[in-house]
Amino acid sequence: MTEQQRTEQDGPAPIRLGTRASRLAVAQSQDVADRLAKASGRPVELVEVTSEGDTNRASLASLGGTGVFASALREALVAGEVDVLVHSLKDLPTAPYPGLSIGAVPKRADARDVLVARNGATVDSLPEGAKVGTGSPRRVAQLKAKRPDLDVVDIRGNIDTRLGRVDDDLDAVVLAAAGLTRIDRLDAATELLDLGFWPSAPGQGALAVEIRSDETDRNLLAALRKLDHAPTRLTVTAEREVLAKLEAGCSAPIGATAVVDAEMLLVSATVYRPDGSEYRTASHAAVLDGSAQDRLDEALALGGRVAAELLENGAADLADLATTVAEAPADGDHSAGPGLATPAAAQPADDDSTAAPRTTGTD
Repeated sequence: MTEQQRTEQDGPAPIRLGTRASRLAVAQSQDVADRLAKASGRPVELVEVTSEGDTNRASLASLGGTGVFASALREALVAGEVDVLVHSLKDLPTAPYPGLSIGAVPKRADARDVLVARNGATVDSLPEGAKVGTGSPRRVAQLKAKRPDLDVVDIRGNIDTRLGRVDDDLDAVVLAAAGLTRIDRLDAATELLDLGFWPSAPGQGALAVEIRSDETDRNLLAALRKLDHAPTRLTVTAEREVLAKLEAGCSAPIGATAVVDAEMLLVSATVYRPDGSEYRTASHAAVLDGSAQDRLDEALALGGRVAAELLENGAADLADLATTVAEAPADGDHSAGPGLATPAAAQPADDDSTAAPRTTGTD
């Protein structure tokens, strides 16, 4: 039987989507899988990949930071064990990975952080000395800047573990709104934190679909073009370029927010002293015109200008940006900077925009 006959008999080959095995990772990967199946007309299989970061409870500093969660997935993709990966973009290092590219950036979810507190409390109404949990240096600094009296406790674990501690030894925790939404737990939030005072991590709320740079599957590439959301790619490109130009780790005490408003791209970023006692903010805006690539180039340039102003104003003196210990994910040439290089076949349209695999089928 020929390959064509086998394909006609068995149907189109499934797309293998690599994901971490945590509840949040599987939830967001399943969402992408459903959309990818619809766009491609092919079944999509989730392939769960276990990383050292998932099984080793040693400190993230000793394991290499959040990159340890992405490395096993990427090794599986390079080895041909999977066809695509789904990452939480905020946890993806800005440095490019040899042989891989971002094939799609789907429409972004809510980029804000939320407070989950006992008795419906907000940040302002928490009692003096309240214990608030977070593993993020940025969130620690922001909490201390707003409420120096709070006892901010370092925590690790998946979303359910962190939520459970609010009923145990903590008064509150700070989490990403997008993560809670993806597991249908946003109802637990007692306050949505405004991006004006609480800028989130670069890329927070967005997902990245990663592929091999030499991918030749035309059906897959066409499907990824349908998933890609041009405004989201623009905003996260600008935010991550700030991080890249600051030569900062993905969990450094930095908040960044980019917004597309009509034909304007606005980018703002803040670097904090770890104790929240001091911070620097810079903002720039630019008109977007030209092709999709022209707009991406402008997003990169804008992010670079924001980073340059921060450095000129002494942001690098506030924190050791490159060596800041990274938080474990809670369940999660110019293109080299933000790590969002797109293979030519998967360019967005101008309009809008050592691993152990386990496979589960979905269609």
